[in-house]
Amino acid sequence: MLIPKKRLKTITKFGAPYLLFSIGISAVVTIWSVYLNSFLNNSSLVGLLESFFFVLEILAYIFLIPIIRKGNKAKLLVLSLLFFAVSYFIFAFYSNVYLVIILGTLIAIATSLRTTLNGLIVRDNSESQNVSKNEGFIYSLLNLAWFLGPLIAGYLASTIYGFKSVFLIASAILLLSILLFKLLKIKDDRKTKYLKENIFKLFINFFKDKNRVLIYILSLSVPFWWIFIYVYMPIYIVSHGLSEFVLGLFISGITVPLIFGDYIFARIAGKRGFKKLFFTGFISLGILAISLFFTSNIYIVLGLLILSGVSVSMIEPTIEAYFLDIVKEEERDKYYGIYTTSSQLGSLIGSLTAALLLIFQPFKSLFLLFGIPMILLAFIALKIKDSYEFKKKSQ
Repeated sequence: MLIPKKRLKTITKFGAPYLLFSIGISAVVTIWSVYLNSFLNNSSLVGLLESFFFVLEILAYIFLIPIIRKGNKAKLLVLSLLFFAVSYFIFAFYSNVYLVIILGTLIAIATSLRTTLNGLIVRDNSESQNVSKNEGFIYSLLNLAWFLGPLIAGYLASTIYGFKSVFLIASAILLLSILLFKLLKIKDDRKTKYLKENIFKLFINFFKDKNRVLIYILSLSVPFWWIFIYVYMPIYIVSHGLSEFVLGLFISGITVPLIFGDYIFARIAGKRGFKKLFFTGFISLGILAISLFFTSNIYIVLGLLILSGVSVSMIEPTIEAYFLDIVKEEERDKYYGIYTTSSQLGSLIGSLTAALLLIFQPFKSLFLLFGIPMILLAFIALKIKDSYEFKKKSQ
């Protein structure tokens, strides 16, 4: 069964502004922890502050879900992007801890909103048998953005204008994405069901199903890993005397395997099943991270972490596709938002545990902290019920 032309057109159109605003956000994320460390002067404090923002994201989801259910998803996404644009513009001219906390709260709300809405817009415009393929397409665009954004940020941050130029350019790119979003007339005003169900009851019901519990646990992995890459590695790189331009090259480099791998592995999962792909991705990522504990050469560390993108591309796009595949269509409206909290929770766990560990242990201990859980997740992945999307397409 082919995707209706209207849905296909919406997915294609959505890709252009999605690519743009992802470039803007990725540029800021590249220098964000280094920016925070410039006035906090402590990587552990940076992690604790980031943890605070992730808690806000989770709380924001709980309180925003009624709005997301009832509201126009396209308009809400535009509003969230406007939060980012305004906050970045202000950061370009003012910087202190108090401002970071205030605007960081706005960004946390916008992030929670954007994360949920992105997935819903793609899902609303995809047939069930094509979810993984469309997810792969969107993730490929996301990874292209994460290749371009860090390059832009690294170059700008290494000039005399520093962080200010990164925030200004990112703000301009986000405003441009909003304009393009409007010009392309992208819409998603589908109202979700179950408006009267209590959110806490939904959480309880969600975790009554063994397979949903397993996939939720597995879904913690990628945001957990990205905390290591995007929060702690930038500080590590700059503290070793390397420039922000090298930082940009590293973040861009780690994205290269994902640009091609996300789409390829998403299609493989749809045809051959998810279980073996998850296991391979987790086990290889864990072994690689643990091996870094035994080297002090920063260039070897950076090179191997860039290769880790191959492992991540086996997991990142296919995790969400698997969740949407195993949940009944009539349950997606109820449970999709709850599932997306795994992103904030995984980030919170990674940020908080690393921040606490750095109080007592040197940075290299983080290689074990982020590597050992991946080995454990590999064996958890073997317990999931497998699924093959191509069988659905032939039915």
